[in-house]
Amino acid sequence: MRVPILRLNAEVLIVALAADISDEDVMDFQTELGERAAAMQARGLVIDVSALDVIDSFMARVLNDIARMLRLLGAEVVVCGVQPAVAMTLVEMGSKLVDVSTSFTLEGALRRLSQRMDQAARDA
Repeated sequence: MRVPILRLNAEVLIVALAADISDEDVMDFQTELGERAAAMQARGLVIDVSALDVIDSFMARVLNDIARMLRLLGAEVVVCGVQPAVAMTLVEMGSKLVDVSTSFTLEGALRRLSQRMDQAARDA
């Protein structure tokens, strides 16, 4: 299954992960996302995980890796839509989204991403 990567504007990508995404799909997505972000010189990415009923330790690690990879490319990452049960499970497992900023909604994620991109531009 291919994960659609949408271009919001010249600087921002948006991705919505489907509930039935496999580990292999996630790895393919990570590679494609890195290539696409580098090619368009993206400054921001929002990953919507609201369709996911589970974020296991593998998915949490991949989300952290994506955030680190894109940060090295000069982009900020915000994850939105983490379900309460998913958040509780992550805490119970000891998994963390340490390199990832989060938001409840897509709108909130876009606001947070804009703030982070503005701050990064000021710090540069």
